[in-house]
Amino acid sequence: MAPLRVPRAAGPPQRGRGRDGRDRDRGSTAIEYLGFLPVLLLIGLAGIQLGLIAYTAQQAGTAARAAARTAAQEEVAGSYARVGRASMTGWVAERARISAPSGGDTVTVRVTVTVPDVLLGLLGGRTVEKSAAMPRD
Repeated sequence: MAPLRVPRAAGPPQRGRGRDGRDRDRGSTAIEYLGFLPVLLLIGLAGIQLGLIAYTAQQAGTAARAAARTAAQEEVAGSYARVGRASMTGWVAERARISAPSGGDTVTVRVTVTVPDVLLGLLGGRTVEKSAAMPRD
């Protein structure tokens, strides 16, 4: 004797299942993640960009202090730019402009550094500027 089959109620198939019983939503989560991936990449690059800005500002401040300290000493005052660049990381020193010392009793040196752009031109050409003043010896 054959098993008795109960007919299913007429209407649309159950949510997420095709007529053959297979799951139709299979892989939809992967597609949703794929759609959200550009947003995640943009957030990651923005975090890296903020880190570069902070690191460049710290390096510019260090260079300004070292250059001002050197410019304040009469016997080595001419080597302020070399000392300022030597106090920075190589790639930051390549992007730095160190202004000539100014002032009377105190020497002020200004360092300007162009920050590299990792956001494909969205922030374009940002610079960080730091200055330091030291009393003359």
